[in-house]
Amino acid sequence: MREASALGFGSRWLGRSLLLLLAVSILIRADTPIPVKVVVVAMFERGEDTGDQPGEFQFWVEREHLDRIFEMPGAYHRARMNDKGLLGTVTGVGTAKAAASIMALGMDRRFDLTKAYWLIAGIGGGDPQDVSLGSAVWAEHVIDGDLGYEIDAREIPKDWPTGMVPLRKTVPYEQPLRPELESEAYTLNRGLVDWAFELTKGVHLDDNERMQTSRARFEGFPNAQRRPFVTEGDTLSASTFWHGELMDRWANEWVKYYTRGTGNYMVSAMEDTGTMQALTFLGKAGLVDPQRVLVLRTISNFDRQAPGTAASDSLKTMTFGAYSAYLPALEAAYRTGSIVVHYITDHWDEVRDIPPRIK
Repeated sequence: MREASALGFGSRWLGRSLLLLLAVSILIRADTPIPVKVVVVAMFERGEDTGDQPGEFQFWVEREHLDRIFEMPGAYHRARMNDKGLLGTVTGVGTAKAAASIMALGMDRRFDLTKAYWLIAGIGGGDPQDVSLGSAVWAEHVIDGDLGYEIDAREIPKDWPTGMVPLRKTVPYEQPLRPELESEAYTLNRGLVDWAFELTKGVHLDDNERMQTSRARFEGFPNAQRRPFVTEGDTLSASTFWHGELMDRWANEWVKYYTRGTGNYMVSAMEDTGTMQALTFLGKAGLVDPQRVLVLRTISNFDRQAPGTAASDSLKTMTFGAYSAYLPALEAAYRTGSIVVHYITDHWDEVRDIPPRIK
């Protein structure tokens, strides 16, 4: 009887031990962050993530099989991931939503983002001096168009070129540029940007009759007349959707001012400085590497009216997102950006510790 009791006790002890070990192993797996290789950041989605009219996220979800869903109650949108280390999310429109959503993602303990590359990929309004509809721009600088002072256009002094004044200054473009800025400008890793451009500069981007008709109206703008192409330039990020020839002129001068004359504004956006601010703070916390960030904006529309037309009339055509190159720009963002994403995920041993650059 004692032998039987001892055997029974031993079996129960062994069973409980195995259950305890199983429970511990489950907790360890649950507490071990998922290593992420690339994060794709979109800014808006018109409806569902799949199966309807696409926004900036849908092509990534469907074509990269981002089937694993992570609810993100502290962010604008859920995150989605595939089995190759690609994570994607949507920030929501505007710098505030972008900053909050990226901060929530960056601090989520389910993910290890310390080695992750970030691809901010979306559409924007292009400067017809530099780009054509459907083109793709890799950004070196991301400049903020909100921080500053503004006077109503009806009260601008006659000798001022604009009513926008840099923060802590008294007149437009006052020199010297403040040595300590307050998030007005971000400079990306030029080696990484040049590498991404070199990798994608030959990609074929879609063109169509509607785009050709639209850009034909921009006589005197040689780059606007070209079929879509990939280039390098700079973005201006502001939560106000601005439009028009005079605003385009301001954007160019604003970017030159904050880059000390080295930058070239090419495309407007609404979220990128919010995303960059969050990534900067997360970098200081050791959670991400800001030197692994890329910004890709593709041209869905021009940022100003065609010659001989009114800015107000041009703006009316865009109020509900009826951009002349909407779908081709979405395709350009995926087609161009996915080349970079695939290289990183397919050559992870090569790029895991040191960001790639042109050799």
